[in-house]
Amino acid sequence: MIDLNHASPKTGVRMTGTRGRGGLVCGLLLLTTTSLGASYALSADIPQQTLGSAVLDSARPATDMARDADRRPAETLAFVGIKPGDKIADYAAGAGYFTRLFAAAAGPGGHVYSSVPSPLFKYPNIVKGIAEIQTYAATHANVTVTFGAALEAAKYPEKLDVFWISQNYHDLHDKFMGPVDMAAFNRAVYAALKPGGTYIVLDHVAEKGSPADVTETLHRIESTTVRREVEAAGFKFDAESIVLRNTADPHTADVFDASIRGKTDQFILRFRRPR
Repeated sequence: MIDLNHASPKTGVRMTGTRGRGGLVCGLLLLTTTSLGASYALSADIPQQTLGSAVLDSARPATDMARDADRRPAETLAFVGIKPGDKIADYAAGAGYFTRLFAAAAGPGGHVYSSVPSPLFKYPNIVKGIAEIQTYAATHANVTVTFGAALEAAKYPEKLDVFWISQNYHDLHDKFMGPVDMAAFNRAVYAALKPGGTYIVLDHVAEKGSPADVTETLHRIESTTVRREVEAAGFKFDAESIVLRNTADPHTADVFDASIRGKTDQFILRFRRPR
């Protein structure tokens, strides 16, 4: 077992607990948000089934597990705060890596909406990924695959506890996606969440001061851009995780470049809809 006990004065995130072969299996998550001008701590005992058991779920394919070392799923789940019974949107779900984790963590009393905005259908890997998610959903009643235009895909039949978008927020700014009206999109996310619900944005870091088209040229975005757009919709910034940060990434290469692919510097921002 490896002890996890680290804190970041930059982000104000502190995690304590133990880590075994499957990742963080139990512990205490302490979050301190200093950027809001106030320091406070949120603590919760994380049930093993929502972390370690989700990561070790036998329904997860070997291709998912092969990505765990880079994606740090147990630590990410802990930061998101997935609980049994949660209703979750996995927006632009790709091949369903996080859909499967969320479904296992939320359990039979929860539900995951694996959403695919229609502009992504042009990519063969996305079409293949949708088929994989649908195959998984056929044997997991707590998963629904949904489709629609970018804004329509962010609408759900029930209020959500968590809205998650991973490595795709930057795409919403790009020509092939519309581009999407980001003010309208973030308002749609706000409307989709319960009061107190969580909005998580994970994406590739762009160099400070990058031009707006960095989302197209390098597939990156500045976290400050995300914060400005999301907070304008009424969300409150809650915390940032550094679990996927990589200081060796020069931020100058396309994220699909072989020199950095799978190892990019990434931020995870957590916002909350006020109660």
